[in-house]
Amino acid sequence: MSAGVLVRRPVRGATALRGGGSWRPTPYQVFGFLFWLVMSLAYWRVPLCCDAGQHAAVVERLKDDLLRPRHPMADLPGAGSPYYSPFAVAQGVFARLSGLAGWEVLKLAGPLNLLVLLTGAGRFVRVLSPRPWAPVLALVAMMLLWGVERAWWSGYTNLMALTGNLAYPSAFAIGLTFWAWALTGTRLRDAGARGPAGYAALGALYGLILLVHPITAVAAAVGAVALVAGWQRHWRPAVAGRWALTGAVALLCGACWPYFDVFALAGDGSVDAMHRRLYLDLPERFGLALLGLPALWLRARRTSWRDPLVLMFALDCLLVAYGWVSGHYTYGRSLGLTLVPLQSALAVELAAPRPWPVWRRLLGGAAAAGVCAGFLTVHAGAVVPRSLDPVGFDRPPDWPEYGWAARYIGRGEVVITDGYHAVHAIAGYGPNLAAPAWPDASLDERERLRRAADVRAYLDPASTRAERSVIVRRYGARWLLLTPRQRVPEEAVVVAWSRRTGEVLARVGG
Repeated sequence: MSAGVLVRRPVRGATALRGGGSWRPTPYQVFGFLFWLVMSLAYWRVPLCCDAGQHAAVVERLKDDLLRPRHPMADLPGAGSPYYSPFAVAQGVFARLSGLAGWEVLKLAGPLNLLVLLTGAGRFVRVLSPRPWAPVLALVAMMLLWGVERAWWSGYTNLMALTGNLAYPSAFAIGLTFWAWALTGTRLRDAGARGPAGYAALGALYGLILLVHPITAVAAAVGAVALVAGWQRHWRPAVAGRWALTGAVALLCGACWPYFDVFALAGDGSVDAMHRRLYLDLPERFGLALLGLPALWLRARRTSWRDPLVLMFALDCLLVAYGWVSGHYTYGRSLGLTLVPLQSALAVELAAPRPWPVWRRLLGGAAAAGVCAGFLTVHAGAVVPRSLDPVGFDRPPDWPEYGWAARYIGRGEVVITDGYHAVHAIAGYGPNLAAPAWPDASLDERERLRRAADVRAYLDPASTRAERSVIVRRYGARWLLLTPRQRVPEEAVVVAWSRRTGEVLARVGG
């Protein structure tokens, strides 16, 4: 959170020898800490779900072999997998030193990511405005001014989504993005910041974002361009050289990372199809954020179209539109950060000292109504305990855990399954899947689809024992994880079952 306020008071006697200053926390430090505490407890209360199994599996593979990790979810080489980022490697080192499992490391990473996110967001808003309540209002807007339908995706920072994705690399990268924007703005505002070392360090920070979460890095670069274009008034050769150094260091950091080639991902369209749904129901998921449009318009009118937030919003919209028009729907992942200029501009405007003119009172009333609508329709279930819930708010996903099955499966042993929850979660406990759930640059997508077809063929009730044996030998499978509707093959031996889901674990292949 932003720096505290140092209050000077008259000093007398011995107190004068110590300066007599007393520290008082800023409003953002107070409310930010309370939010960090409540959100951390809410995150720990919700079972890990969705992509968490993938990220826990990444930690498990790095825990096994830090320098040459295997594919995150299959018994295959992992060279070139973009999941092995600096963030994941740091988690793997921690897992090796502590002996904690991947799931446990993710649970601990959530509050840490939230701290980076909160401090970065607070610092960024303070660069935009010195008004002490602006960061507090920005935090409220960033958490609640989205829409009246759930927007749940990695890289979305609304209150509901954070209960599931707080430990993901995207959350860490967004926190770093706020810090990078804040430091960029500080250098632009500080006329004495002329040394190249600071610009190189800033480039290293952008390079780290690029390696941790490449699609977030695209939005981070767009924001940096908006800040520099908006606030850099004089373009002498030395000035251009310093910003060129920042960009060069960022690219150099990306090029030097040994685990994968981040620039090769630019031409990889294997995940575009799954991101198409990001463009569905946009008014319902993001409409409340448009309450910030009047504030953006006011900024453009008072200064010019070169206002950084105005530029940032315009460039982000172009980026999202490019994703739709080109069919590279992965760029829709930047939709979450596209809302930040709207939310930040609204917060800065409403943090203005009173008395307010009529138009600002109307804007404040509309924003308060939007916050209440967003909280009650989407986000309340994220933080309101079920015992205190008077109306039955929608809640985060409640996924089953698979420790009951993992205790029988050896590390790295192959499991055949197509259950939705099992496919996404079981690899996070250490086993491998015959068919990985997600595309990965370290595995040809055609091979992944062939593996998925083999799994379907094995689980087909019409399959013969001979056909199933071929598939078991092909992938070295040792286990089946079957849904209640799937029959247990005659050659399989049931070992355990889940009381909650009715799923059955059976041993095959010797």
